[in-house]
Amino acid sequence: MTAALGLYQRLSGLPVPWHPTTTPTPLIIYGAASAVGAYAIKLARLSNIHPLICIAGKGIPFVQSLILPDKGDVVLDYREGDEKLVANLKSAVDRAGGKVEYAFDAVSENGSFQNICQVLDHQTGQITLVLPGKDYSAIPSTIKHTTTTVWSVHTDVDQKEAGNRVGNDTDFGYIMFRFFSRGLAEGWFKGHPTEVVPGGLAGISGALKNLKEGKASAVKYVFRLEDTEGVERYKTN
Repeated sequence: MTAALGLYQRLSGLPVPWHPTTTPTPLIIYGAASAVGAYAIKLARLSNIHPLICIAGKGIPFVQSLILPDKGDVVLDYREGDEKLVANLKSAVDRAGGKVEYAFDAVSENGSFQNICQVLDHQTGQITLVLPGKDYSAIPSTIKHTTTTVWSVHTDVDQKEAGNRVGNDTDFGYIMFRFFSRGLAEGWFKGHPTEVVPGGLAGISGALKNLKEGKASAVKYVFRLEDTEGVERYKTN
């Protein structure tokens, strides 16, 4: 839902999946191997939004399985450093027609939006970010920037952290949750890859350490309560 909100409620002008575009619409997705980034790719494809200029690291093979190179989609490696990444972004933008107006930053830190803004159009560009309360003053004033937070689909109260809205997020959420359900049931929309962590709740500490150290990529951890040692003592008939 975060990906959907960012694409269709925060980035003004992108087409929803049931009205896909018929013209090239370049889109930058930073953090493309994350769950939010990967869902942004999947939704963009349903909307026929291409070319997709994706940025990832260890999850590049996963991202490559999602994009369509024949439509100009590419994935760039941020691990090569900011200077190299920006150069590659500029080359990708040139191949996309020389102008990119939309960016979804699913990282929103460690130089991500600064890198994006070096290639995003400074007159008509839009970027949405996912971390509220951050200092985004480095974004040029001529680039429209908003923050996407999923809680907005559960409340009618406008919050400044959510940025400027297009329509009502609760109504939008009502529609999209049903759209996702249909897609999952019919098989044309799939969830993010998962990994079951051994030991149930005892595995949480190690999983959090992996997340902190950046060892988890293109995966969501799953903890099964029944795998927790001693859980039998708390079972009731």
